[in-house]
Amino acid sequence: MNVVEFDQATLRIGNHLVLADISLAIKGGEFIGVLGPNGAGKTTLMRAILGLLRPSAGNIRVFGRTPRRGDALIGYVPQVRTVAPELHVRGLDFIASSVRGGRWGLPKLGHVDRKMIDESLAAVGAVDLAGRPLTDMSGGERQRLLLAQALLGEPGLLLLDEPLISLDQRYQETIIELVGRFAGERNITVLFSAHELNQLIGALDRVLYLGNGRAALGTVAEVVTSPVLSKLYGSDIDVVHADGHVFVLSRGRHIEHHDHLHADHAHSRDRQRHA
Repeated sequence: MNVVEFDQATLRIGNHLVLADISLAIKGGEFIGVLGPNGAGKTTLMRAILGLLRPSAGNIRVFGRTPRRGDALIGYVPQVRTVAPELHVRGLDFIASSVRGGRWGLPKLGHVDRKMIDESLAAVGAVDLAGRPLTDMSGGERQRLLLAQALLGEPGLLLLDEPLISLDQRYQETIIELVGRFAGERNITVLFSAHELNQLIGALDRVLYLGNGRAALGTVAEVVTSPVLSKLYGSDIDVVHADGHVFVLSRGRHIEHHDHLHADHAHSRDRQRHA
C-alpha cells in the first residue's frame, strides 16, 4: 500500500508557485531522504501531507485518503533551532502537553497515557531527560524529546523537517540511527528532510530531490546524477563519488553545504530583524 501519493499536485503559497504538477508514490515502511536547495519546497511538501496546505491543482492522498489536520497516524518533528529562554518546562511536561493538547504537565493523564509517554521516552533514549528543563538541554537532547513526542500514539508515518540543523556530527549520527532503528522495528514510513545527502546515505531507501518546482524520486543511483540534478537546480551540476560519499558540485563548489550555510545565515538575520 502507498502511504503517500501525489497525483499531478500543484502547491502554492499565496501567488508563489512552490511545486508544480508533482506525481509520486511512497510505499509503507520506506525511509525517504528529502533534499533540495533552500526554497525548493521541502517544508511545503510536509505541510501538504499534514493537511495544512491544500493543493491548488491535482490530488494528495495519505493512507488512501485526503490529508487531514491532526491525523494521529502522522508524527511530525518541525524545524526547531532554539528554545525561548523563558520556557522553563521539563522534558516530561513538554511531551505530556501534546497528549491532551493545551495543558502542561501530567495531572490529568491516566495510566495509559503515562505508559505511552514512558515508552516513547525509552524508545529514543530520553528517559534521563524527563526531569530536566528544555533550556538546560543541548540541541541533540531536545531533538530526542521531539522524536519521543512524534512517536506518541504509534504513528505509521513520520515527517522530520530538517532535524539535523545546528547539531554537531555526533548528534546528527545519533538522530539518524534512532530514526532508522525504530522506523524499521515499527514499520514506520519516514520522510526525513536534510541539506546534505551524505548525512542520510546509509539509512535511506530512496531519495526525493526537489528544485525549480519539480521533484525526482528514486534510488540514489537513479536521481543523484548530473542530468537529473542539473534540471532540478536549473544550472550545470556535477556529481562526484569518492570514498562512499556523493558530492553535488556547481562550478567546483559543494552546493549542498553552501545552501546549509546560507540557511543558517538567513535565520540569523531573521532573528536580528525580529529582536
